[in-house]
Order: sequence, then C-alpha cells, then structure tokens
Amino acid sequence: MNDTNPIAVQLTIDGEPIQAAPGGTVLDACRAAGIHVPTLCHDPRLEPYGACRLCVVEVEGMRGYPAACTTRVADGMVITTENEVLRGLRRTVVELLLSDHKLDCLTCDNAGACALQDVAYELGVSESPFEGERHRAAALDENPLIDRDYDKCISCGRCVRICEEVQGCSVYSSTFRGFDMLPDTPFSASLLDAGCEFCGQCVSTCPVGALSNRGQRFTGRVWELQSTETTCGYCGVGCTVTFAHKDGVITGASAPLDRGVNRGNLCAKGRYGHGFVAHPDRLTTPLLRRDGKLEPASWDEAIAAVAEGIRGVVEEKGPDAIVGLASAKCTNEENYAFQKMIRAGVGTNNVDHCARL
Repeated sequence: MNDTNPIAVQLTIDGEPIQAAPGGTVLDACRAAGIHVPTLCHDPRLEPYGACRLCVVEVEGMRGYPAACTTRVADGMVITTENEVLRGLRRTVVELLLSDHKLDCLTCDNAGACALQDVAYELGVSESPFEGERHRAAALDENPLIDRDYDKCISCGRCVRICEEVQGCSVYSSTFRGFDMLPDTPFSASLLDAGCEFCGQCVSTCPVGALSNRGQRFTGRVWELQSTETTCGYCGVGCTVTFAHKDGVITGASAPLDRGVNRGNLCAKGRYGHGFVAHPDRLTTPLLRRDGKLEPASWDEAIAAVAEGIRGVVEEKGPDAIVGLASAKCTNEENYAFQKMIRAGVGTNNVDHCARL
C-alpha cells in the first residue's frame, strides 16, 4: 500500500509491507491483502477458534507456529505464510483429518464444494499414511430437513459455535473429549426434540459433508447447478439469497458471506421455504372472475378491475367501506406507498397489515 494510514497497524507479510486494521487478526490482514491462507474452522460470522491449525504461520520473534486466525496483529510484525515447513505442517494436519474421514466423495453432495477436498488438492494429499481407529457413527435422519453424518465430521466446531453465537439456540454442544469428541444435541436427542429452529445455519457453515440439506440430495452435482442471486421474498428485511437450480428447478438456497444485510445468514423460511416456486397449485398469472368462472388475465386487466371495484364501493358506501391490508413481505417503501394510496387516494385510514393480525 502506498498511502500510509497513521491509525493502521504496519506489518510485513511475505516480504510485502501491509497495513491492517487495529485489533484484527493476522488472517484478516492476509485476506484483506489478497494473500491466501487455508482454513477449515474459520467462518467470518464467528469468533476466532483456532481448532484446525491449518492457518499456522511464522511470526518473527514468536515461538512456534501460531494460528493466523487467533493471533492479533501488532506494529512491526514480520509474518511468513508459505514455506516448506508450514506446508509440511498443513499436509500433516490434512493427513490426520483424512485418516478419520469417510471418503465417499463419489456420492457426497458436498463434493466440489468441500473445503477439506479443496485443501487436500491444494497440498497434494491424495491419501493418509496414518492408520488406526476410525469413528463409526450412524447417520441421523430423524427430521425432514437436515442430514447429519458424523463419520465426515472434522471437529471444527463451526456448527456448535454458529448455533450459540449467531442463533442463540445452543442446540449443539461438543460432547466427550479427545478422539471421541463430536458435536451433538443434549442426550443425543433428535433435532426435533432439541429445540432446533431448522434455520440451516449449521449446514451453511459446515466445511464438509457432515451436515447437509436432505432436500438437496441427489438433485445435481455442484458443477451442474446454476446460481441466481436475488432478494428473499418472505419478509421486509430484504436478505440476499442465492438459489441453486438445475433445469429450471430450485434445489437449494444459501447466502453470500460478504454482502447483503444478512451476511450469509438465513432463517428457516429463507433457506428451506422455496418449494412453492414450482408447486403445481401456485398462481402464475392474475385471475378474473368472468361469468362466475376464474380465468387468466393480464396485470393491466386485473389492476383496472380492482380500481373499478374500489371506485364503485366508494361511490356507493363511502371510503370507510374500504380496508387496505398490506403485506409484511413488502419493503417499508412499498408499504408506505400502499398506505399513502389508501389514505390519500381512497380517503380512509382503514389500513392494517398481516404481521399484526
């Protein structure tokens, strides 16, 4: 960076002078500067955790190899993110993870979008030299939305943390210790009995295929799907949502981490409530009743019929015979325009909305 910010922290990363925000981490500084450091347990929505140890770096004058995600920047730091020693450490971490990971990538829906798969490819790890005991946990399918397969779990803790830190539900916790540690519900209760809101946040943060959306299984490989970013239509918050779709059919929903008012977060409706889009009973065009029978009509015809109906009621019974019912799915601006039309256009203060009823 050419311009010097007196407030910023001055440090050197891989021989390049870098400015970083005070109080940030080394990982934050690296990513802001476009320097790649692999991670598995990191999610920008969560507090730094330092579980996977993939983001280890060298810091001049500091003992050992600290995790970049938990190490705070300081003036004058000299940091190395890539050399043979660090690459060797990261390879060993990946090899250890693969030694206890179900390698059914051929049928895993996360293949092609799996962070462990990506980092193994990046480091050239095709198999693990380590042998020994492996987890054997039954897949849990006791609910209609979320699959849990702990044979694929890498103990990154992201599902536990997002449920506690973001959702405030604490449905998951880290059970047992050491090799036996797995994220689970209290007393291994089903998600249906554990107070789960089925928001899917745990699925959104899982870097592997341990948690996945049941409805998305076998609907298409990641590379076959197209993505369309839009605004969720369920309420007036206006969350940014990305729909995955194949052959014109929506298969799943997610949210980008770096933009939108929701920054990667979605509620249960936003993540799973998209089945209505292709439902055979969905209305796709306005209907007008002609001779006692509902028939398709254009929007111009429908709006003209509504306006004529309102005008007739007002002329016959007065404006207070009209009630305007707005929608909580609309934006504030849309609802403002609606109530303005009812008050100023129709001449009544009879305005309500579905969220209050």
